[in-house]
Amino acid sequence: MRAGSVEPGLCPWHLSITRSNQHSSDWPRSTMGSRSAATVPATTPELLIIASGNPSKVAELQAMLAPVQLRVQQQPKGIDIEETGSTYLENARLKAAEIARLTGHWTLADDSGIAVDALGGAPGLYSARYGSSNDERIGRLLRELGNAPYRSASFHSAVAVADPHGEIKLEAEGICRGEILTHATGQNAGYDSIFWVREAACTYAAMNQHQRSKLGSRGKAMRQIAQRMRELFGV
Repeated sequence: MRAGSVEPGLCPWHLSITRSNQHSSDWPRSTMGSRSAATVPATTPELLIIASGNPSKVAELQAMLAPVQLRVQQQPKGIDIEETGSTYLENARLKAAEIARLTGHWTLADDSGIAVDALGGAPGLYSARYGSSNDERIGRLLRELGNAPYRSASFHSAVAVADPHGEIKLEAEGICRGEILTHATGQNAGYDSIFWVREAACTYAAMNQHQRSKLGSRGKAMRQIAQRMRELFGV
């Protein structure tokens, strides 16, 4: 399999978070050592787990990791990590650490949300829970914002990378500033369809991969992570 490709799921895997110290016998354990990156480069991982069950997100993160040339795979099925952090970075750390301990592999996790200035930063950490569907979430945000002339907002993303023991080794954050439109432009694009990015002269949903990597909040965080991973692994 070529470097940087997403490998299909190895097997269905159902584990409770309360069993985070146990490992499935069907999941290959990492053979990496625990040398400190502060003294010598860490061994390049045989596999990097993306702490997400969303194939589209995994593909986007994989593309942003292209300079590192790692074999990437989405997290096993049946895992649901509760996001109890008080910041995006805390949630990213939590997911990366738990999935790393469960799988025994290096793991990358992210957390993101949209903050609307006129709503005091809402929905923020609760962006995904602002409704039961994209339409409900967008509808609620637009109703609460109403006809407010001040419509500035920002996408926030945080990324964390944990070693196979669940210790956080890398982290970064990115912000993309924009403004909220009065109606959605497109379908099934979530908040992206109402978020106008002036530098791109289009909505977040309409940005291509290059624009997302350069201007997007996740792209800004992942550029930092990719560079630091190359330094950490000496590649």
